[in-house]
Amino acid sequence: MKIGFIGLGNVGGKLAGSLLRNGFDLTVRDLSEQTVQPFLEQGAKFGESPKNIAETTDLIITCLPSPVVSAAVMEEKDGVLAGMSAGKIWAEMSTTDEAEVIRIGEKVQKMGGEPLDCPVSGGCHRAATGNISIFAGGERSTFDKMLPVLKVLGRRILHTGKLGSASVLKVLTNYLATANLVTLCEALTTAKKAGMDLNTTYEAIRISSGNSFVHETESQVILNGSRDINFTMDLVIKDVSLFQSIADRERVPLEVAPMLIDIFKDGEKRYGAREWSPNIIRRLEESCDTQVLTSGFPAEILDNEPEKTGEEVLVQR
Repeated sequence: MKIGFIGLGNVGGKLAGSLLRNGFDLTVRDLSEQTVQPFLEQGAKFGESPKNIAETTDLIITCLPSPVVSAAVMEEKDGVLAGMSAGKIWAEMSTTDEAEVIRIGEKVQKMGGEPLDCPVSGGCHRAATGNISIFAGGERSTFDKMLPVLKVLGRRILHTGKLGSASVLKVLTNYLATANLVTLCEALTTAKKAGMDLNTTYEAIRISSGNSFVHETESQVILNGSRDINFTMDLVIKDVSLFQSIADRERVPLEVAPMLIDIFKDGEKRYGAREWSPNIIRRLEESCDTQVLTSGFPAEILDNEPEKTGEEVLVQR
């Protein structure tokens, strides 16, 4: 299977790297020549345009920063849709809007193509090793065709149902992770002000009912001071806003999500849209005239698990 990959950012570059590392025939495209060059040096081909990629590959993967960018790549004059034809698969691996995936997916189907939305979850460190989790929404027959590729890209793969369902679940899980991050910032800052040893505090949370994936990753880079989790404040706002829009559509009167959006909009205003998301703790550090830092924690989270062929997660009924 020939694969085209468009969007080599924090997540996309690592996913594309897994494909290249595992010997796939890969064509890549990104607006940054500097980002593309290492892939070309390792044997990937360069796609002159999204249309060209669609014409010359069997599977077109997009992994882009926003629904607006993804729509442009798909629908512009030399976009993916212009090169789409029968039997080709479009896999949207961006975190995007359910309605947009369905809208563009219908256009793909009219061209004879097959759409899937396949967002990932688990952090850039797991994307780098092919151990990330993947949600996939769309026809089961299309999912089965792409499953061998998904098993290289990720460790746990869940078919979520119809097209768009994976995007709903992705923003839901990102919302939960954001809520956890904010409460961890509050807990760690309170522990510091109460005179607690922060290394001991980290372990107390880790071995208790307060533990979580977010704590075991983001709390470490908070305490180190790098705050580098390869995820930025503008992306948090995008994801939680997407979740809020789903709730608004279904008339669910959310209380926490609007607060999270306000918190991160304030963080974006203070520190910039591209500031690492865990640095939202700076709002509390500044208010309390303290720094929530200690020794013994890494500046970057790395995945120490060996790369392993993925498997489908079966839903219990």
